[in-house]
Amino acid sequence: MARWALPEYSVMKQKGVELNMRAVITVIGKDMVGILARVSSDCARHQINVLEVTQSILQDMFAMIMMVDISGSDIPFTEFADEMAAAGREMHLSIHAMHEDIFNSMHQI
Repeated sequence: MARWALPEYSVMKQKGVELNMRAVITVIGKDMVGILARVSSDCARHQINVLEVTQSILQDMFAMIMMVDISGSDIPFTEFADEMAAAGREMHLSIHAMHEDIFNSMHQI
């Protein structure tokens, strides 16, 4: 699966191509204290702005979708996505970060 990296964005921007620089982060797993705090602080550490958050807790299961602006990120998006996946493994959660365009393509009817 292709993921956008910031150097690619810089090259495309110089060529006058407008790219969507938003990403979707999904989190699924057993509810515990600090999930939202961990994900949002990891975003903040990399200058990624949280635009919208929706979360739900069903019995003891936590589900969250977060829309973020990755245009100011200080690391390539692929690296950030890998960091999110690693944080998920550490917390025994499933955390995925993907570019909004890829997310939309995967979820079209």
